[in-house]
Amino acid sequence: MHDTVWFEIQGIPSVSVASEEFVDAADVQATALGMKTAKAVFVDHPIQDATDDEMRQKADDAVQSILDALTK
Repeated sequence: MHDTVWFEIQGIPSVSVASEEFVDAADVQATALGMKTAKAVFVDHPIQDATDDEMRQKADDAVQSILDALTK
């Protein structure tokens, strides 16, 4: 979230991507950093033990949400 806020302050559209386990933490960090509206996309948890195919599917599932967050 720190990087997303920094890039947004610089005028560079950005979005954080994390697993859904971190929704609350991302909200707390964005608020603490003064940008409650910082964009984030959350993918299915867990990530750490996902196979390559599962990670590809998570990425495929998230692409449109990431693009929407960057362009809207």
